[in-house]
Amino acid sequence: MARVDFNVERCKGCELCISACPKKIIRLSEGFNSKGYRPAEVIDQAQCIGCAFCARMCPDVVIEVYK
Repeated sequence: MARVDFNVERCKGCELCISACPKKIIRLSEGFNSKGYRPAEVIDQAQCIGCAFCARMCPDVVIEVYK
């Protein structure tokens, strides 16, 4: 099963990963990181297909995809 991890402290909430996800399982968190940004998070890990489109779109390289 694929899994996506976000480094929430480095995420700026740019939303590029949200638009890149074909399964539409990424959203911005309700909470904030220490820098005041709403980081991205995965809604349902079980739906992840491990395509890594989100990681390729991330300008700050905060996403790791495990297959």
